[in-house]
Amino acid sequence: MPQRGFRGRRFVLGLYLALVSVGGAAGYLTATFVDNLKPPAYLFLVEFPPTQLGFAAYGALTLATVLGVPLLLVVYVSQSIDDPDSVSPKN
Repeated sequence: MPQRGFRGRRFVLGLYLALVSVGGAAGYLTATFVDNLKPPAYLFLVEFPPTQLGFAAYGALTLATVLGVPLLLVVYVSQSIDDPDSVSPKN
């Protein structure tokens, strides 16, 4: 039966997207109200222009990475190790 409502994976995905959007909005607002900003570098490799769009992309991508990598690890572990007996050796 399909699950209705806003629980489980839907909730986590919605919260993830909301937080990434907040990061983008914070970057946009930072570039709007702060003068003389230096260009941000995503992962110290990709340099974005010091514009509103550049800071919005930087903020969203940074939060997506910082939150997404651990979230993917949790998903992987939860799908791989679901039985406590599968971790310990059999006697």
